[in-house]
Amino acid sequence: MKTDAASSNGSGAALAAFITRAEGLLASVPHSLPLLALRLALAIPFFKSGLTKWDGFLTLSQGARYLFEQEFKLHIFGNEIAYPFPLAMATAAGIGELILPVLLILGLATRFAALGLLLMTAIIQLTIPDGWANFHLPWAAMALALIVFGGGRIAIDPLVMPRRN
Repeated sequence: MKTDAASSNGSGAALAAFITRAEGLLASVPHSLPLLALRLALAIPFFKSGLTKWDGFLTLSQGARYLFEQEFKLHIFGNEIAYPFPLAMATAAGIGELILPVLLILGLATRFAALGLLLMTAIIQLTIPDGWANFHLPWAAMALALIVFGGGRIAIDPLVMPRRN
């Protein structure tokens, strides 16, 4: 008969072996899959927001005009500062929120598209400071990961960009 110590040692070794096998399986997931998921997860909310800013081709919606001219303020050092050039900012935001997510989804200029969305996230954070935990922090983390790792192999970038050594 085995003692309790020997039995627990055997189950401990079995558990360690199981964890090692499971970790190996998880590590074998191609890196391109989570990078594709990050690209989609970051692109979708920005693209949806961009759609709300237009009433037709390069015609800002009344809602976007109102928000940028009347509601949105930059919260800097305890002060609320009106957006400079609000219609130009609304237009730039609307264009960026449509073009940058499309580039991300395609995996074209992924690092630059993610950088653009990271900069937009910083401006959004200054505009809506209470959104950092639920929205801005995850968006920034996704953008940073894509800036560092690129879009992966399930992207156009590897087809058009020379391979680095």
